[in-house]
Amino acid sequence: QVQLVESGGGLVQAGGSLRLSCAASGRTFSSYAMGWFRQAPGKEREFVAAISRSGGITNYAESVKGRFTISRDNAVYLQMNSLKPEDTAVYYCAADRTPLRVGIPTREYEYVYWGQGTQVTVSS
Repeated sequence: QVQLVESGGGLVQAGGSLRLSCAASGRTFSSYAMGWFRQAPGKEREFVAAISRSGGITNYAESVKGRFTISRDNAVYLQMNSLKPEDTAVYYCAADRTPLRVGIPTREYEYVYWGQGTQVTVSS
């Protein structure tokens, strides 16, 4: 069992930066790949970034490549730079449903534990 709590969201101007954090509890946290998803108003939740159990492999949505960086230690982080108004959404941290997976899941159904979300608003 993994419990996830996101923080770090807020209001920022276009071109600015934010760093999201995802605090995880549960002694098996290190056994799971982790991901960030986001959901904008009126849209489906979409994949943003994911990181392997060791942190050595990452994957990003095309829309955030070169601007966002995912990392992990005892928590999971999403550094967001050069933010755009279209990045406005509720951001969710999620843990892979398959412990000890080889590779990185990028589809929503591959994740089973979810945080409550943190709002990111980028003004133009």
